[in-house]
Amino acid sequence: MSWVLAFLGFAALIILHELGHFGAAKAVGMRVERFALFFPPLLGRVRRGETEYAIGSIPLGGYVKITGMNPAEEIAPEVAHRAYYRQPVWKRIVVIAAGPAVNIVLALVLLTGYLLIWGTPVLAPTNRIAALGEGSAAAQFLRVGDRVVAVDGRRGDLETFRKQIGTHRCPGEQVDGCRAAASALVTVTREGREQSFLIAPIYSAQEKRPLLGFSYDGNRSFEPVDGVSDAVVTSLDQMWFVTTATVEAIAGIFEAEKRKELSGVVGGYEATRQSIELSTDRAVFLLALISLSLGVINLFPFLPLDGGHIFWALAEKVRGRAIPFSVMERAGFVGFALVIGLFMIGLTNDIGRLTGEGFQVR
Repeated sequence: MSWVLAFLGFAALIILHELGHFGAAKAVGMRVERFALFFPPLLGRVRRGETEYAIGSIPLGGYVKITGMNPAEEIAPEVAHRAYYRQPVWKRIVVIAAGPAVNIVLALVLLTGYLLIWGTPVLAPTNRIAALGEGSAAAQFLRVGDRVVAVDGRRGDLETFRKQIGTHRCPGEQVDGCRAAASALVTVTREGREQSFLIAPIYSAQEKRPLLGFSYDGNRSFEPVDGVSDAVVTSLDQMWFVTTATVEAIAGIFEAEKRKELSGVVGGYEATRQSIELSTDRAVFLLALISLSLGVINLFPFLPLDGGHIFWALAEKVRGRAIPFSVMERAGFVGFALVIGLFMIGLTNDIGRLTGEGFQVR
């Protein structure tokens, strides 16, 4: 069932995005030839008035075909006045921006609803190991699911363990990546039995302390928000954080660490499916973030993304006359290569997560 629900969730995001373009085009008087969910080859189609409604066989998106989106397109004289490139710049921008705008507004609605229904999630850490850092000191000894019960024989809470690990210093100067002179004796419960391992902490310059290289799981609870206004403000703060993180990740595509953060359609779908299996609130929250990311990414200023069309429309307004189609065509080739590059990086990362550590949805 989670597969079906995840598919329906993604389909809804696509339909609403394209409905934004469709509704805006109709509102400003443009001629819409086709509204399609997914890409060709088409599985079915039906015509209502001047618009054909269709469903494709490749579930990677959707599209709205507006008459005259290509300036070189041959157009019947009786509909030429309703063609896309015959419209003033402001109408074109409204139509193109409507798709991402729907996704961004939808994200705000979902996040606000999430907060009003469930509240703000609070994660109280437990002593259960949730993840192990790749190549970390603990990776070859501990397992996800182990529960830490003592460090160097000292039992207590997580702060006690952190302080005890912090006593293990590197010989000489504490520099990033140096290994402690003495190993920590870490005691865990595994399959109902206590086991102990000698693990040498590694100093992290970023954290400014020695680490074993794992993270704890947590128990989730919720704190109620203080009405609709508080929910909206909190949602906007979260959306700004996600937006800046998305922009930084894509802008840093030439940095190896930033490339690892990218995910694609496969990753988004699988993370949504796993979230649905865990709880409804996780699924709603994740769909809100995916909707926001879809809106933000589509506003990047290169063709064939919506932001590319907006950029060239604004360039025409500044220039005072139409931009030669040959110029936009060359820019489109570059933009298409960038989009394919991002898609391939995201797909490669998704495959690596599917065959490796997973998507860490919990």
